[in-house]
Amino acid sequence: MTTLLEGPATRALPAPDEKSASALGQGIKIVLLGLVVAIAVWAAFPLVQAEYWAGLGLLVAATAGLLYLYLTPRHVPAKYLVPGTIFLVVFQIFPVLYTASTAFTNFGDGHRGSKAEAITAIQTASVTRVPGSTEYQLKIITKGDALAFLITDPKSGQVSIGDATGLKPVGENPPTGWTVLTAGQASARSREITDFAVPTSTGAIRSSGLSRAYEGKAVRAFDPASDSIRDTATGKVWKADDAIGAFVAEDGDRLAQGWKVGVGLANFTRVITDDTIASSFLGTLIWDFVFAIGSTGGTFLLGMCCAIALQSTRMRFRGLYRILMVLPYAMPSFAMLLVWRDMFNTDFGLINNVLGIHVDWLGTPITAQLAVLLVQLWLGYPYMFLVTTGALQAIPAELTDATKVDGAGPFQAFRAIKLPLLLVALTPLLISSFAFNFNNFNAIYLTTEGGPFPADNPNAGATDLLITYTYRLAFGGSGAQYGFAAAISIFIFLIVAVVSTVSFRRTRAQEEVYS
Repeated sequence: MTTLLEGPATRALPAPDEKSASALGQGIKIVLLGLVVAIAVWAAFPLVQAEYWAGLGLLVAATAGLLYLYLTPRHVPAKYLVPGTIFLVVFQIFPVLYTASTAFTNFGDGHRGSKAEAITAIQTASVTRVPGSTEYQLKIITKGDALAFLITDPKSGQVSIGDATGLKPVGENPPTGWTVLTAGQASARSREITDFAVPTSTGAIRSSGLSRAYEGKAVRAFDPASDSIRDTATGKVWKADDAIGAFVAEDGDRLAQGWKVGVGLANFTRVITDDTIASSFLGTLIWDFVFAIGSTGGTFLLGMCCAIALQSTRMRFRGLYRILMVLPYAMPSFAMLLVWRDMFNTDFGLINNVLGIHVDWLGTPITAQLAVLLVQLWLGYPYMFLVTTGALQAIPAELTDATKVDGAGPFQAFRAIKLPLLLVALTPLLISSFAFNFNNFNAIYLTTEGGPFPADNPNAGATDLLITYTYRLAFGGSGAQYGFAAAISIFIFLIVAVVSTVSFRRTRAQEEVYS
């Protein structure tokens, strides 16, 4: 009788807890999918405005695919794989591809926008006030960080808002969403207001104080027929050179405002052809390897020795010693780097005062390199101590006991058993530590800033790594050069990738031997 009642019609109903959990899950799914749709709608408007139809189509297809995937009961494995894949594309693949594409352009200060934007910037920058210039009543308005002029035509009384794109008539004073700056607020941004200009057909509108503005005339005008910029005051002409994205005169003079263009392999070949860079690049690369290998190897050896010493059960207060040894790892590295820099000071540094010496630690190449290696040793050994302690505890005690039975001493047992097994377990961490130290910008910049520098080359210091050397070249006094920085980033990536690949192959060979 019981068997007859246990059919589909009498199947047990879900428990109340199961119902609430199911309802909560459905609610979370609806909220998340609604958020996806909202983000897609928000992203669609700028794509439509820019007429980027390929991007809009990709956005629509991706949104539709996500809705189909999570609104149907099928494709369960994909429901778990897709979120991770999206994050991988957004935070890993896309930045790498964007960096690679930037490396083949001249993108940087003076070459950020289009050719039309460069022409507008050149004409606007050359605006001067001429007799009879129209004057306007001026109010400075802002919306967030955006700055604009609210001007009133004295003849017609027309109120217009002026920004980097030009004048736009408005019917309100001020327009909705904009805030008029007080005299004190405007004075605090006086430099920005003075540099601000609203382009017009014949020149630009600039401020004359905080309550008046004038429409000036552009001294440098663009001639579409000859594709050039002409200075009406001197008659000098700069012709457009689309290969480099700049206007260049016959005498080689180049206007600062240019536009973004592709330059092929120019950023990569610059490392070899530019004497300023090539003369110091090899030496910087060699020191980079010395620093990365020395920092990784030194911290590993010290951390391993400390871990082995504290593994012995005969040592008392092992817990206290372990806490003390990881203290450097618990402190903010950027703050400790600044403290160490002061400790190495020649005149009032703690090291010279305690030892009773007068060494210019950061003033000579050898001592500066030794100093940064010592700092890295102090900052890095706690991490190696922790991971080595864990790896040692994972080695079976039977293996070391077997070596004692065979008559091997402690050093022989360590060399034959513990060290090979440690290297198999820790080699991936050592490779990642090498890659980190190869690009350890903070360790150098906060301690020595790359110095000391030779008198004949202020761009390459004795402690410069490739990353700090490139930073100085790409973002130094000549302005930001993102294309060149991206090219060097790819070069550094290839070096680290080759070293890592070779190391991982050796690791696999070790694993096969000791497996």
